[in-house]
Amino acid sequence: MSVTPSSYSITMRLHTAPDHGVVGQVATAIAGAGGVVTAIDVAESGRDRLVVDVTCSAADAEHAARLQVAVDEVAGVEVHKVSDRTFLLHIGGKIEVSSKVPLKNRDDLSMAYTPGVGRVSMALFENPEDVPRLTIKGNSVAVVTDGSAVLGLGNLGPGAALPVMEGKAALFKRFADIDAWPICLASQDTDEIVRAVEMIAPGFGGINLEDIAAPRCFEIERRLRASLDIPVFHDDQHGTAIVVLAALTNALRVVDKAMREIRVVVSGGGAAGTAIVTLLLAAGATDIVVVDRAGAIARGDEALSATHRQLAEVTNPRGVRGDLHQALRGADVFIGVSAPGVLAPEWIQDMAERAVVFALANPDPEVDPVEAEKYAAVVASGRSDYPNQINNVLAFPGVFRGLLDARANDVTIQMLLGAAEAIAHVVGDDELNPSFIIPTVFHPEVPKAVAAAVRASAEAHRVTES
Repeated sequence: MSVTPSSYSITMRLHTAPDHGVVGQVATAIAGAGGVVTAIDVAESGRDRLVVDVTCSAADAEHAARLQVAVDEVAGVEVHKVSDRTFLLHIGGKIEVSSKVPLKNRDDLSMAYTPGVGRVSMALFENPEDVPRLTIKGNSVAVVTDGSAVLGLGNLGPGAALPVMEGKAALFKRFADIDAWPICLASQDTDEIVRAVEMIAPGFGGINLEDIAAPRCFEIERRLRASLDIPVFHDDQHGTAIVVLAALTNALRVVDKAMREIRVVVSGGGAAGTAIVTLLLAAGATDIVVVDRAGAIARGDEALSATHRQLAEVTNPRGVRGDLHQALRGADVFIGVSAPGVLAPEWIQDMAERAVVFALANPDPEVDPVEAEKYAAVVASGRSDYPNQINNVLAFPGVFRGLLDARANDVTIQMLLGAAEAIAHVVGDDELNPSFIIPTVFHPEVPKAVAAAVRASAEAHRVTES
């Protein structure tokens, strides 16, 4: 059983007999049940009993319950209380507002608030172009969702989406020093969402759309980009596409293949799949086949939705028909943004030599990465417990840092290509190998490189316009 060290981490408070040797028995019981002990602390030691806190990791909630049972069965041990560390971390939320200026006396208050702030308001009324410089607008992003496609969990609504948006805001701050705010809307009506974002836009320097289901997300982004003078970026689409292109660029370096010559199969024609196709085509790919539940998407299929008809017009030049297995025959690259287990490991043998497999469904990928490695030259997934994690955190903080610094009012395909190239180049030739095609999200140069690329693209575009 695969153990994820942190996301299913529990702390058990144990009451035990006053024998320190029991701690070893508890650790053995946890290991025997497939868990991993990460910390043991004796909270109290007395004549009659020990109070011991044992922290361990499990594969999932069911496995965590089995670990509790295993410990409870150790002679002389009582499981008094179990705490889920992930839930403890979320108590009270993960972000807060703090003042950047001192508010210690009347003098401070008179400048930060009335009457001094009135002078600033009048100055901005007369010179509205100064709003980003004299307010938080120049460093703020709205993280907007309707809760209709929360992670891989489905339509959970705005309340259940809030912890995800809080996490996104925390990542903006950690990796790009951007102040982001969760905006969870109680509507899944396209017109209402567009109008709501338009009304709050004056307070923000950018809009990050998040976890909004396809095809609604396409229209929302298109309309907001047309109506607003600040950049609008749907991370589920473009953030994913940027990191996939960066990883694929380096994977092709490993297997010594050229983008213009490869055959690519994309499993999933939703928001992420569509954006990946668009960016790969812009990067020079010429042979991409998209496969959904009904099979390969091809021109001439009257049953296709409007979105899939548009995909069919720019993909599948060979007119491939059939299911995923048939589409994969002879393909160089598989990119999955669909559902768990749709790719049988042995099908990879039917792909071209030195195949590349990106299984990105989360938390359970299209194929077990360990099984895929038996047949593919390079394997990547969306999980942090395997090599080559395709993670949007590599893209969106730096993208918005560059957009805000450049005072950009739009997001262009050139910016996305530049961001992907910047991420790819963080991995040096001496580091590149099949298990390291993409940098870690904690690499300090990633957001700087992405921001610089986006800023340069924005400035070059303005120069061209002028």
